Amino acid sequence: GEVRHLHLGTPWIQGSMRIDEPFALELEYVQRMMAWLLFADLAQVSKGHAMQLGLGAGAITKFCHKKLRMCATAIELNPQVLAVCRQWFKLPPDGPKLRVVLADASKEIQNPMWLGTVDALAVDLYDHEAAAPVLDSPDFYADCRALLTETGCMTVNLFGRASSFDRSLQSMAQAFGDDALWAFKPTREGNTVVLAQRTPTRPKRAELAEKAEAIQTRWDLPTSKWLRVFKPVKP
Repeated sequence: GEVRHLHLGTPWIQGSMRIDEPFALELEYVQRMMAWLLFADLAQVSKGHAMQLGLGAGAITKFCHKKLRMCATAIELNPQVLAVCRQWFKLPPDGPKLRVVLADASKEIQNPMWLGTVDALAVDLYDHEAAAPVLDSPDFYADCRALLTETGCMTVNLFGRASSFDRSLQSMAQAFGDDALWAFKPTREGNTVVLAQRTPTRPKRAELAEKAEAIQTRWDLPTSKWLRVFKPVKP
């Protein structure tokens, strides 16, 4: 068909790619993982560093590398996932602005070389069962926060039968503080994307709307729709 899906031996879709637009973001929740752009200086985006924990079909890494022109790093545990991304999902080879590190994300993010270097951190860590996030503790989120630059953001995909949204939010709040968290309403498929800011800000609605329009025009993301379903967790 027109869209290729990644499965890890189960019916759960772990990532997708539109065949004739391999560097576009196909899934709605993956598009929402780009919500950090609402808080970014758009003129400086291409100078930033994006990191993805859990490669999936490589959509976020490819988008950040090819469309946003950022330096992009992905950390992936399973060498087969990397091989499949290179063979079937158009993931470019490693180069000066793209690298995939085969490692356990929980350990790799403690490597001092990454601390304070990441402007946009995407956390999408699921095993083949996709039942709940593999890493979801306050300590893990504290390590994530330590990766971020002062203006950096983390976006997290929360999905799964066993996951408790409230518990995950509590863990993030412990690490980032209540006023740092923003959340989307769930997608039809049940994915809830939560955003955490390293340094909390509360831009006015009009500012966000202006930024959303600029992002949509420049990178063709459906950002104008986002503002109806994206709000601070703590009003």
